[in-house]
Amino acid sequence: MPEPEVVTPELLRGWPLPGPGASKKSRGQAVVIGGAARTPGGVVLGGLAALRVGAGHLQLALADSAAPAVAATFPEAGVLGLEETAGGGVRGRAAAEACSQMVAGADAVLVGPGLDDPEEAQALVEGILDVVPDDAVLVLDAFALGVLAAVEDRVRERGDRVVLTPNADELARLLERDCEPVLDDVVEAAERYCCCVTAQGLVADGQGRSWRVPLGHPGLATAGSGDVLAGSVVGLLARGATPAQGACWGTYLHAMAGERLASAVGEVGFLARELVDQLPAIVSELG
Repeated sequence: MPEPEVVTPELLRGWPLPGPGASKKSRGQAVVIGGAARTPGGVVLGGLAALRVGAGHLQLALADSAAPAVAATFPEAGVLGLEETAGGGVRGRAAAEACSQMVAGADAVLVGPGLDDPEEAQALVEGILDVVPDDAVLVLDAFALGVLAAVEDRVRERGDRVVLTPNADELARLLERDCEPVLDDVVEAAERYCCCVTAQGLVADGQGRSWRVPLGHPGLATAGSGDVLAGSVVGLLARGATPAQGACWGTYLHAMAGERLASAVGEVGFLARELVDQLPAIVSELG
């Protein structure tokens, strides 16, 4: 297998993001769906990251009982409450139906942050696959990844308009076996699902290309960090980045944010929300 291309500032400057344009519409519409009653923060972190990397318009959908508080504290986003199960999870099929109009106008859709019920997550993913426009990019994270093996053919049908953002455990569930992960595992997942995958600083697409981000820090292994990565990717995709470009840029931004916080705060102890605040300056420096 060829060595992955190393993602450097020089590579990214030679692979520039689409220009921001003059209005929020020109920077695209991102939608983030997830957020059970007990874990609404994943949707919030993902949405904040999407805006911080330049998405122009943002809509969030999460459990109905948590939606009013999120709407009150996140005035930059439109917020939709979703029907809940008795345990406070998002009711999957009903959520997909409720989000259909929102998703129909989206450029990029992230599903998964903050979900906590595997069966309902599968129903949500299946329903969203029915309503996401063909030209929109679908990003799947967290619990939405754990069910993909059951809907593999549906994901493959979308071709390269899907990006997966698994951690090590989620990558193992995607492959239905134990894994490290190493480059071979990430490439295998990309080939199996015919999409782009970013995991542990490695990126691969379904066409056999691969990249490595030579950054990252142990402090990134903190609650909500993966939501920031997934939100960064969906925000870049909303701006018009290609799936591979959005994955490479998003992975680099996330890793560099961790490097900077490790220097300023300490090797561990910085928070996922602090990663979000680092993103605009890094994007600007690379632009």
